[in-house]
Amino acid sequence: MPPASADLSRERSLGGVYAFSAYFLWGFLPLYFVLLAPTGPFELVAWRIVLSLVFCALLLTVTRTWGRLAAIFRQPRVLGLTVIAGLLIYVNWQVFMFGALNENVIETSLGYFINPIATVLLAVLVLRERLRVTQWVAIGIAAVAVVVIIVGYRSFPWIALTLAASFSLYGLVKKRVGPSVDAVSGLTLESLWLMPIAAIILVVVGTSTGITMGASGWGHAVLLSLAGVITAVPLLFFAAGARRVSLTVIGLLQFVAPILQFIIGAWVLGEPMPVERWVGFALVWVALTVLTVDSVLHARRMRVAAAS
Repeated sequence: MPPASADLSRERSLGGVYAFSAYFLWGFLPLYFVLLAPTGPFELVAWRIVLSLVFCALLLTVTRTWGRLAAIFRQPRVLGLTVIAGLLIYVNWQVFMFGALNENVIETSLGYFINPIATVLLAVLVLRERLRVTQWVAIGIAAVAVVVIIVGYRSFPWIALTLAASFSLYGLVKKRVGPSVDAVSGLTLESLWLMPIAAIILVVVGTSTGITMGASGWGHAVLLSLAGVITAVPLLFFAAGARRVSLTVIGLLQFVAPILQFIIGAWVLGEPMPVERWVGFALVWVALTVLTVDSVLHARRMRVAAAS
């Protein structure tokens, strides 16, 4: 194998490891957050914002990349997009935290199962892209799945749908931002814009139920202090992986996180899974299978066309 080909193959393998690591860590997040009781979902998100900003500031200092962050302030459009990204990721974090700490981990996993389908739907509604027939079939099956869950389970899956909508919109905004903002600078800015929200939350919690940081033993304080690292590390792994592997590989690996969350919710935390939910989830999995097979076949056809 020529040296250039060997280097490319090694980079792709490394990218796959990085991307898998990101989704693997995201899959276990519910267990970490459950360990942080009695900290509530609002206080937890506030600390996640504050500590993410601190961790990113340390990374920028160690890697001497403050210049990259400063350059973004000279691009008003890009800066505005990071504000929107920050608000969307706040909604995603807050709803995810509410679900994880209120025995709805299974529904959070449903949200991330639906996310790829929501992303395809956004391509039509926002980017005016034309979908292939199989993509429309996948969207149709997913819509039926949501109806089955609402009617059969007698519960509107607002947690799942909010997570899918917020994260797919977040992905769209990040795509618009493009390579002009690196992962660390992006997370730094998103955390910075959310600092006023974090401050308000901590003041409200402090004057009502009381801040739990330092009030529940040193073990709890250490775990809570790691919230910034737990937030940033998977994002950095993901950014490193996404630069090295194709979107098809990323699309296949993104199911690792919701699968792990589903297993944790159903078999570790013992959340209920009645027949109606199984039927709804089964339909979602069928839709994802259709979407994934179509994506892989389309990518293969494009490679063959390019080669010829």
